[in-house]
Amino acid sequence: MPYVLKKFEVKEKKLIDDFLIQDAGLCLKLSQSLLSKGKVLNQDNKRLQKKQIVKAGFIFVNVFEAITKGLNPLFQTEHFAIFDKPSGLLVHPSSINNEYTLLDEIKYHFDDNASLVHRIDKETSGLVLIAKNKYSEMILKEMFEEKKYKKTYKALVENELKNSIEINSPITNDTGIIKLKMKVDEKGKPSSTIIEPISFNKKKNQTLVYAYPKTGRQHQIRVHLNSIKHRIIGDPIYGLDESFADKILKKEVTQEERSLLSGDKRLLLHAYSLEFEYLNIKYKFVSKQKFSS
Repeated sequence: MPYVLKKFEVKEKKLIDDFLIQDAGLCLKLSQSLLSKGKVLNQDNKRLQKKQIVKAGFIFVNVFEAITKGLNPLFQTEHFAIFDKPSGLLVHPSSINNEYTLLDEIKYHFDDNASLVHRIDKETSGLVLIAKNKYSEMILKEMFEEKKYKKTYKALVENELKNSIEINSPITNDTGIIKLKMKVDEKGKPSSTIIEPISFNKKKNQTLVYAYPKTGRQHQIRVHLNSIKHRIIGDPIYGLDESFADKILKKEVTQEERSLLSGDKRLLLHAYSLEFEYLNIKYKFVSKQKFSS
């Protein structure tokens, strides 16, 4: 389990902030993070706050303890690493009940200073960049914020796409029953994606495409492709009846039922390549996973 509930005895009166560092052996950053996220409890199961005084008794701390399932970095330097994430793996725990995520492998391979530079969806496979220290984290996250990189995705979509197209449709939150769903709307944020066809499977009426996102909106490629009638095969949300999509997300349908209606058991979107410059060295990484029509 990534999150383990650990029990510590309080033997003398002190601030909880000091106790976590001095008695529980946690670093300052981790102890402050756990307190702010409500993961430090007293023996009455009540959350302890920063600067709160603890006396005799016990406290309980939900601590992240990494496990590994053998996923190794595709490449690494002293400052950063690249993972080739499989579909179906969360990059970061969304709750204390998530049993295994990419963050497990990051913390297993590196120390607590390692962090995600960016994220991709659970069902999206492919490249994820990791900073291994605070210096590289600052530089690489700024690089992503300023869009000083080139990302290429592959996607398998419905229907034939004959020519390249740039989609410049604003994107905003949808107002339906699925909270994380987005939609094209003139009142949304400016969004741009270039789509380039690779090959067409006439029998299946499916096109393998490259997607180059110029902006970074949530579900951008999925929303844009669906908006031009080229929904991504296996998408559990876009292009489906919302009530059925909601059942997929809640895992209330079988994989066979999902595949029948969405086209596949997984979202066929893949973070294929990543190019950037770091400390005056240019890098280009390409996923080793097989992804084709």
